[in-house]
Amino acid sequence: MLSKVLSCALTGIDGYFVDVETDVSRGLPGFDIVGLPDSAVKESRERVRTAINNSGFNFPIKRITVNLAPANTRKEGPAFDLPMAVAILICIDEIKNESVEDTVIMGELSLDGTVKAINGVLPMIHNAYKAGIKKCIVPFENGEEAALIDGIEVIGIRNLKELVEHLTIKKLKPIKVCVDEIFKNENMKYNYDFSDVKGQENVKRALEIAAAGMHNVLMIGPPGSGKTMMAKRLPSILPDLTFKESIEITKIYSVAGLLKDKNSLITKRPFREPHHTISNSAMVGGGRIPKPGEVSLSHNGVLFLDELPEFQRNVLEELRQPLEDRQVTISRVNATMTFPANLMAVASMNPCKCGYYGYSDKCRCTINEVSKYRGKISGPLLDRLDIQVEASAVDYEELNSSKKAESSADIKKRVIQAQNIQKERYKNENIYFNSQLSASQIEKYCTLGKSEIKLLEIAFEKLDLSARAYHKILKIARTIADLSDSKHIHNEHIAEAVQLRNLDRKFIY
Repeated sequence: MLSKVLSCALTGIDGYFVDVETDVSRGLPGFDIVGLPDSAVKESRERVRTAINNSGFNFPIKRITVNLAPANTRKEGPAFDLPMAVAILICIDEIKNESVEDTVIMGELSLDGTVKAINGVLPMIHNAYKAGIKKCIVPFENGEEAALIDGIEVIGIRNLKELVEHLTIKKLKPIKVCVDEIFKNENMKYNYDFSDVKGQENVKRALEIAAAGMHNVLMIGPPGSGKTMMAKRLPSILPDLTFKESIEITKIYSVAGLLKDKNSLITKRPFREPHHTISNSAMVGGGRIPKPGEVSLSHNGVLFLDELPEFQRNVLEELRQPLEDRQVTISRVNATMTFPANLMAVASMNPCKCGYYGYSDKCRCTINEVSKYRGKISGPLLDRLDIQVEASAVDYEELNSSKKAESSADIKKRVIQAQNIQKERYKNENIYFNSQLSASQIEKYCTLGKSEIKLLEIAFEKLDLSARAYHKILKIARTIADLSDSKHIHNEHIAEAVQLRNLDRKFIY
């Protein structure tokens, strides 16, 4: 007898359908799986056989052939255990074929028939919903994650016997999730606030500008000046996630297996802080079957690189393309995957190896040692860090002051107002923020008067700017103008933008 059960697999962070075609016929007993299965899929034979027997059903002692179509794409992982078991049970008349029509089934089986959670459920269910599928059956632990997709019936299954009973007498009720309630309870809650930061007004201003235009930032200063402290507070002044953004992030974390129990929807902007010993593939993604790296896990959020020169040079150079294109394309023999990487990069560094050059007599670094230390970061990468700001040491009076600094909530209001201006301006351009402007769009939206052109010309010549740095200054000036609610870029906006390019001014004390 022949049966067909619909399942799903992943390519990157997108799902695609897999038909689990099963034939049970007379002949020498055997169990073969074809259709480019990997080792985990091949091992499904023993898990499925034992799970069916231990669930109280008789595994057929016949010739069993399972085909995973399309047969030209490699299948990986244990998610096909459950659809294989269902297909075999249909062939031996334990389940009616009609009961699984227009239904996607996925899940891993234990030897006792228990259905275990799998990674990547959300993108697979999202794919099924877009294709018009009405029902899905998933592991119970993945139920809330799958139910985030409104418009598709989600059934959570604990074991194989429970699934057979449900398909026979419709025993289980669909899982429901109230997305609005999740956002209400979880969103806007941050443990860090800018009101805790004493002094550093210039850096806080730079981070406000960065948040308003989604610009990348580099903070330079001695140890203990508060660089990490301020970076961790950056998400608190970014606008709240929309449901669409939240789904995009949750899909990435689902594929990576990083969703926490009973926290199926990510409602806060990611803040990723990888250690400087990180490898290339961990940073941008990779592996035999490519998986998302830190730049994709920071999608719609912040990637913080502390002690930037301590990262391996080849790892830093890998960041150049994602920061420019806002996506990562990874090619392997088995597949080519594209992962989103629309992030804000925030980095920090000391002025020299010991950290005190220009700030304290403690420093014994020579000019050559300072140049060598800063030379670990290439010019092209520095050009992609739009804002480069100095974080000086905080003096005692500021630290001892009882005066509360401006709160994140107040800064956030200005950031949201500036971002709304940008979204309205670029509504027909397929971009959202000033940092995303192309060269042609800069000419269109960053027009200057005669005096502004003259000022920028002087800055360009004296600072020996690259073409990319020139465009960065214009983008930053446009963001500063938006924060001032100004339609046009004026001299004060350009002057402040130039001041936010410290390394263009050689950063020599």
